Amino acid sequence: MINGSFGSGKTTTAQMLQPLIPNSMIYDPEEVGYMLRKIITEDVYFEEELTDDFQDIELWRILAVKTAQELLKKYKKHLIVPMTIYKAVNFEYIYNGFKSMDREVFHFCLLASENTIKKRIEKRGNTYDAWYQQHTKAGITTFNESRFQEHIDTDHRETEEIIEIILRKTSGSMYKLPVQHT
Repeated sequence: MINGSFGSGKTTTAQMLQPLIPNSMIYDPEEVGYMLRKIITEDVYFEEELTDDFQDIELWRILAVKTAQELLKKYKKHLIVPMTIYKAVNFEYIYNGFKSMDREVFHFCLLASENTIKKRIEKRGNTYDAWYQQHTKAGITTFNESRFQEHIDTDHRETEEIIEIILRKTSGSMYKLPVQHT
């Protein structure tokens, strides 16, 4: 699991990490959320699910775990899961669901300052609007909790350095390590 605020480097890290981990694939639970948004109409949502965040749909966290379970069963590959998930109930459900499938689940939380996140989001061509601000502030506050260990500060690190840290902490010697910077 590669967790962290939007703009912390999760997707880039996952994409660059995937070729270095044999027999692996990227699984992004956000895709499950996008699917649910298309299927469930406003008249079907429960009141507590009527928010701007599909992670408030209880079925999302259930399907996020079930989809991972089916991917593992069918394709027998290591899953690299980039996802911003800071709400405790969702995190605990998904993390524990993954642990029930594989005892060796690693969770890394990429941390970045709000200023860094703002710059990265704007560099993508997005506007750092009220939605991003609200979720970034909530994430920055929450991600410092111990449940979100292992923390990796990304403010002054290149993606290759983040990958090296992840590979080292996941018995990276069995994986092909990236080229060192000189």
